[in-house]
Amino acid sequence: MGVNYGQYGRLALGSATSCEECLLIHPSCAWCAQEVGVRTLMSRCDLSQNLQKRGCEAYNIENPRSTTRVVKSEPLSSKGSGPTQYDVIQIMPQKISLSLRPSDQTSFKVQVRQVEDYPVDLYYLMDLSLSMKDDLDSIRNLGTKLADEMRKLTSNFRLGFGSFVDKNMSPFSYTAPKYQDNPCNGYKLFPNCVPSFGFRHLLSLTDKVDRFNEEVQKQMVSRNRDAPEGGFDAILQAAVCKERIGWRKEAFHLLVFATDDVPHLALDGKLGGLVQPHDGKCHMNEKNEYSGSTEMDYPSLALLGEKLAENNIYLIFAVTKRHYVIYKNFTTLIPGTTVEILDADSKNIIQLIVNAYNNIRSKVELTVWDQPEDLSLTFTATCQDGQPLPGLRKCADLKIGDTVSFNVELIGCPPPGTRQSFTVKPVGFKDRLEVSVDYRCDCGCTHRARANSSRCSSRGQYVCGTCRCDTGHLGARCECHEGEAGAVYQGACREAEGKQICSGRGECSCNQCLCYESEFGKIYGTFCECDDFSCARHKGVLCSGHGECHCGECKCHAGYIGDNCNCSTETLSCVSDDGQICSGRGNCACGRCQCTEPGAFGDTCEKCPTCPDACGTKRECIECRLFNSGRLADNQTCQRLCKDEIITVETLKTEDPNAVLCLYKTENECVMKFTYSEHASGMSVLTALKEPECGAAPDAMTVLLAVVGSILLVGIVLLAIWKLVITVHDRREFARFQSARSRARYEMACNPLYKQPITSHPVETDFSMYSKSYNGATH
Repeated sequence: MGVNYGQYGRLALGSATSCEECLLIHPSCAWCAQEVGVRTLMSRCDLSQNLQKRGCEAYNIENPRSTTRVVKSEPLSSKGSGPTQYDVIQIMPQKISLSLRPSDQTSFKVQVRQVEDYPVDLYYLMDLSLSMKDDLDSIRNLGTKLADEMRKLTSNFRLGFGSFVDKNMSPFSYTAPKYQDNPCNGYKLFPNCVPSFGFRHLLSLTDKVDRFNEEVQKQMVSRNRDAPEGGFDAILQAAVCKERIGWRKEAFHLLVFATDDVPHLALDGKLGGLVQPHDGKCHMNEKNEYSGSTEMDYPSLALLGEKLAENNIYLIFAVTKRHYVIYKNFTTLIPGTTVEILDADSKNIIQLIVNAYNNIRSKVELTVWDQPEDLSLTFTATCQDGQPLPGLRKCADLKIGDTVSFNVELIGCPPPGTRQSFTVKPVGFKDRLEVSVDYRCDCGCTHRARANSSRCSSRGQYVCGTCRCDTGHLGARCECHEGEAGAVYQGACREAEGKQICSGRGECSCNQCLCYESEFGKIYGTFCECDDFSCARHKGVLCSGHGECHCGECKCHAGYIGDNCNCSTETLSCVSDDGQICSGRGNCACGRCQCTEPGAFGDTCEKCPTCPDACGTKRECIECRLFNSGRLADNQTCQRLCKDEIITVETLKTEDPNAVLCLYKTENECVMKFTYSEHASGMSVLTALKEPECGAAPDAMTVLLAVVGSILLVGIVLLAIWKLVITVHDRREFARFQSARSRARYEMACNPLYKQPITSHPVETDFSMYSKSYNGATH
């Protein structure tokens, strides 16, 4: 078997002076600990088969391999509620142990299943600022209706309620004395309201939904000064105050956040003099109100995401259409969140929650907690279609009860003796996989070392087939003393004739080079020809910080390639919404898409108005978004893949040179038209007709009259042509007659032999005589 050493090279193999160094060079490298049969130090580190060819016995070869051991693997559950609800298993296995060789790659498989009828805890967190008054009126009987809908999805449902406004301090709220008890004082549209507050927990999670209705009935709105609300304060408290809220460990946690405005973010609190960052802890007083509202700043998005993940909470932003985009951006920064559009009066809140729940339950995404910095993880997802998707740790469009699997590959090696662990966990699940890792970074022969061995002239330690000489001694058998020199040794210290002794970077002593120390790094090699600092750099960083320098070449860490290791092999950032790499229109290089399809652009080459498939791709979105038909008619798939803005018009204008006109025939033989264009902002815009264009059926009488009229018209045309031909012919014949007549007159007038006939009328005429006379005249 031929193996390409690639960037490691033979010099890298020769640079290994011990078994441990050899194992670090490459996972395929092995070390021969045998004394006899291996002539030089350089040949001890090589491929296992090469060592055996040179006479090294298999039992003397150190070549440890990575191993995976399953410690706990209970089968996946199929149902969430009932007598076994406390033992529901949604991830398998639950615990594994890995033993990794330096830089070697190993893998393990994880299976995840969303079980049916899983318990649900839903906490409704509502903005009670003045602008939400009509929303409050709409949800006064929400508890009963919502429970009825949710019980269609789970038999174990509990509901809780909390509210928020903003920090009761300037400049966020009205703080003048006349507003202390009634911030709406003097406000003509709504003169009475309660003082503002940060967060108030009103009802712990309960299956008695009538209590929810009762609490909502008691609530009154408040009034704050600025437009943004203090909702993020409330979200964090609802997440971390687990005992007060009543979150169950064995339930699916939903936190519905209903508001009609944007939230305050971290550092906004400095406007009111709050310089202390949020500590991420629960601060609820005996009145179930947030006591740190006027003491700490608003939480950051990172802190919010961390606490929601820690407590397995899915956050649903229920916001008005005006603020949909900003909350949509929040969902990309906070794992396990989704956003839905809330009607101005919250009348669609029940359907909104059901849709969000179904959307959340239709996908599984893995996260990694406490991942060691020196350990690289790569995921490959296998979803319902059975096709492996490298670089992905998420599956979507799932049904309750579906099982998906993920293959996780690991590579890395920390300092010797290190033992680490990390956790693989689906977003929003209580279930997790615990992974413990120990590292086989040492060799077994190291533990059999012999001090003052006779094989080392009793001047050193014999370990793994080589001598580690005592101070003051050197040589393969520690047979030389430091300082000895001579011409006999000089030739062995040159790489080739004419080259410098020890490459000019060391001294020749006892037939071998002693390399100088360098402030830049380590110089090594048989002739001091190698070092660990003369490699390619990227932005001044050796091997881009993603590799190790070995004898002038970068040995890249897992997940990076290139001469200077600046190119990432991670493809997750190149995956488009449809699951393809670079939308199938380019290649992923160094973690970024390079579009190869002419006209394609965007982070994942997803935009391409001039591509041959542009109209076909956008047609499916037109069908599902406007007419709920076509291949993407399933609501969840349509929402995930079709995010472009669609504008419907009565008449389609095609004058825009940057827009592509697309047409297709519908099932009813009608023609649907739309244009596809890209705005300067980067947003794709589809402008479509409200309804397809369909031709009207012809009228029978109209068709009959048209046929009869056509026949008459053809007949008239033919008669006219016949008449024209006859007329031309007659005129030509008449012209000939006139010409002949003229010639006859001329001949009679000019012929000298011609005499004018005389006509008489006798009573008796001898015609025979007349005939003779005439004939004589003519002759």
